[in-house]
Amino acid sequence: MGESIGYMSPHCASPAFTNSIMELPRMSLWAIWSFLLLSSIHLPCFFGSTAHFSNETDLLALLKFKHLITDDPLHSLSSWNHTLHFCHWQGVKCAGPRHPQRVTALNLTGQNLVGSLSPFIGNLTFLRRIDLSANSFYGPIPEEIVRLFRLRYLVLSINIFTGEIPANLNHCFKLQVLNLYGNQLTGRIPTELGSLSKFTYLNLGRNSLAGSIPPSLGNLSSLWYLRLRENSLEGNIPDDLCQLVSLKNLSIGVNKLSGTIPPRLYNISSIVMFDVQLNRLHGNLPPNLGLTLPNLQGLYTLGNQFTGPIPVSLSNASRLLVIDLDNNSFSGSVPMNFGSLKGLFQLALWGNELGIGKDRDLSFLDSLTNCSSLQMLELAYNRLSGMLPDSIANLSTQPTWLSFSSNRIFGSIPSGIQNLVGLTALDMGGNFLTSVIPNGVGKLNKLEVLYLDSNGLSGKIPPPLGNITRLYRLSLQENKLSGRIPSTLGEIPSWLGNCLSLEYLGLDGNFFQGSIPPTFSSLKGLRYLGLSRNNLSGKIPRYLEKFDLEYLNLSFNNFEGELPKQGVFGNASRVSVLGNSKLCGGIHELQLPPCSSQASKKRGNSLTSKVKFSVTGVVLCLISLSCFFTILYRVRKSRRKPFAVLSMEDPFVIVSYAELFRATDEFSPANLIGTGSFGAVYKGILDRVGIMVAVKVFNLQQQGALRSFMAECNALRNIRHRNLVKILTFCWNIDFKGNDFKALVYEYMSNGSLEKWLHREGHDQPRRNLKFAQRLNIATDVASALDYLHNHCQTSITHRDIKPTNILLDDDMIASVGDFRLARFLSEVARTSSAGMGGSIRYIAPEYAMGGKASTQGDVYSYGILLLEMITGKGPTDDMFKDNLSLHHFAKLAFAEGVMEIIDPQLILEEAEVIQGNENQINTRNRMHDCLISMVKIGLLCSAKYPRKRMQMRDVVAEMHTIKDLYSGS
Repeated sequence: MGESIGYMSPHCASPAFTNSIMELPRMSLWAIWSFLLLSSIHLPCFFGSTAHFSNETDLLALLKFKHLITDDPLHSLSSWNHTLHFCHWQGVKCAGPRHPQRVTALNLTGQNLVGSLSPFIGNLTFLRRIDLSANSFYGPIPEEIVRLFRLRYLVLSINIFTGEIPANLNHCFKLQVLNLYGNQLTGRIPTELGSLSKFTYLNLGRNSLAGSIPPSLGNLSSLWYLRLRENSLEGNIPDDLCQLVSLKNLSIGVNKLSGTIPPRLYNISSIVMFDVQLNRLHGNLPPNLGLTLPNLQGLYTLGNQFTGPIPVSLSNASRLLVIDLDNNSFSGSVPMNFGSLKGLFQLALWGNELGIGKDRDLSFLDSLTNCSSLQMLELAYNRLSGMLPDSIANLSTQPTWLSFSSNRIFGSIPSGIQNLVGLTALDMGGNFLTSVIPNGVGKLNKLEVLYLDSNGLSGKIPPPLGNITRLYRLSLQENKLSGRIPSTLGEIPSWLGNCLSLEYLGLDGNFFQGSIPPTFSSLKGLRYLGLSRNNLSGKIPRYLEKFDLEYLNLSFNNFEGELPKQGVFGNASRVSVLGNSKLCGGIHELQLPPCSSQASKKRGNSLTSKVKFSVTGVVLCLISLSCFFTILYRVRKSRRKPFAVLSMEDPFVIVSYAELFRATDEFSPANLIGTGSFGAVYKGILDRVGIMVAVKVFNLQQQGALRSFMAECNALRNIRHRNLVKILTFCWNIDFKGNDFKALVYEYMSNGSLEKWLHREGHDQPRRNLKFAQRLNIATDVASALDYLHNHCQTSITHRDIKPTNILLDDDMIASVGDFRLARFLSEVARTSSAGMGGSIRYIAPEYAMGGKASTQGDVYSYGILLLEMITGKGPTDDMFKDNLSLHHFAKLAFAEGVMEIIDPQLILEEAEVIQGNENQINTRNRMHDCLISMVKIGLLCSAKYPRKRMQMRDVVAEMHTIKDLYSGS
């Protein structure tokens, strides 16, 4: 058949007819008509046999489709061959009696196909339905698809399509359903989609679409499903959407939308799902919301800036299942009539300003006893006051999730709490509870997490707590408890040996005592075993030698006797026994003393000092995986997220690949927040803690990535400072394909990097406005972090890569220094020859380029360049800095003639606005001017060519605080 798609089959016409056709362009219309009449004997071939012509067209198009499939693991296309007519191929459906051999549907959903989508699909002109969802199609959506003017359903969801949505999809004027959810599409939502009058379903969620929501979508009068969530859409919600009178599902959450919700949107009475979560919206919810949206089942506004009271009228929306208003600024009382919502499943109100400071703040709980389906109640981080009513015991037996933490609740824990037998987690920490912990808590057999910390509880720990076999997180600190820890919470439970499929077991950082249970010999599938920082004793079982363990952590216990040498014990990088003073023997690299029977034996030749150092470095680096979490054990986060099923304050918590896979929505490009030399960083919400995190995934195929992973672990294991990025946990696992996977999980910094505030993100993007006071605070924060690393750690640490992209900003614009992949301990540097060329161009100290060793003065140089960049708004790699002109020289020349000539124009504008706004602010302007001069001076001194002429960071911190005092007028 070749490529002759648009041609009639050559054997259909006679030679005379074919030759006549070739003459058609030369003939008049009358002649053509006469010719056709005279040639009527051939008309069946020319018109009537178009089915034969179309057969070949559709067949060829399908074969071209198959040709671009590079992997078909389920052999879904095995039937696509010449032994069957293509109408009988898997996934292919042909038309009915009128066009019996034309393809009308292509349905290959969930077949794990890999490949690109052939543009020849545009030749299947009778197609009405395409469903290629849940595969791995990549590349752009071919423009030729717009030729399918009969198309009604186009479903390409959950693939890897990239590029933009074809703008002229409106040519498919019969299109009713468009589902492109879960791809990697970029660009804007085409305005032309608004002309598809037959649209009923539009799902563009979980892509990387940018720009604003096109107002033209308001023309889709038949649309009942609109999902645009999980993109990067900005701007206001267009008022035109209020014209969607048939809308049932509105899902535009997890974007960057701002402004208020158009009031008329609340009047679309057909709405069932109202999802605007995790945007930048503000305003009040209308008081009659439950009346205007009577069919509402799900209300999601979490993670915005809504204020005002919760509408009492919500109780009129009798079908409500979920009310999620978390993390806003709602105030006032919780409505007393939620009990009329019989089907209410989740009521999430944490992170607001609810409560009026009266004893009756919690009386609304009485009405919730009528909600027989209630499973999740989140009230943490509010201002609720009063005693927990006894009616809490009358909640349905369904609740699995109760969170009251960080309120102003006082009195005792109601004894009737034992009736809530379905609870898996209970969080009452951070209140003013007193009296004893009721024994009835021990009857909550399904309980996995119990937080009662930071209260005024007294008495003994109830022994029945030890009977809750599923309990794996118990937080009782900061109370007035007394007596002994019950024996039921001591030794490691032997029944763990029954978990024959167990791969990861982390029991680090508890108070376990006794020996490792003999029943553990059954856990032959274990890949990780962590028992560090307990009070375990006895000998280390020999059966562990036979396990295929990736890592074994037995450090800081009281084990004794000879350490085995086989299996995992034969690799110093996979085992840690540090802090067990009674252990002996083992392989030489672990440097344990010889056992008494070996003391008289002569030791073999020792390794050279250089090799010793290398091995020790590896051991220490791996030991750090357990050690650096101790900082989280000692420091309680100022704003622990409510109801953390697994607190990130745990001294040693490893997350699995599957957890990170879910948290980042399968490492979706929509959640990608940065890339680097050794991997990528994603944002996500970790299920077990319910907080936003940043996940740094290392590309282990890249040379040096593993070393980078270990370096960050090693550097961060024992350091803690408010201006250092907080590492929460890590993942040392394998992915779903069996490949090694390593990642670090950090506290998410919502305002991104300093780089994005100082410079444009693109030529079409404006700069963010960074005020002088913010720059001053950030510069002070970074100086404080470096001073801590240089002068206040047990061993001085050099960062070696200070630059704006490594300075991260939180909600309050507090800066933290991150990316410790190049960090070095000075005790290590003293034993090495040079620093190498680590760092970023134009931020690197000159001596590093000459082969000098890493030193604190190298960090000082980078800080000086950073400070000058913050003041001038120009980076050291700016186009103007070439030949012999650098940022340092640029600032130095201006310092003698007038600093204000080089100041960032945004700061000049801010200065003018200060004066214009208030004539009495002249003193503020003068102070700002003096501060800028002082900061330029510090920047120049720190970035001096010779290290001995640079400032010390302790002096920089003192000077920066002096400048802050000057600016504040104190």
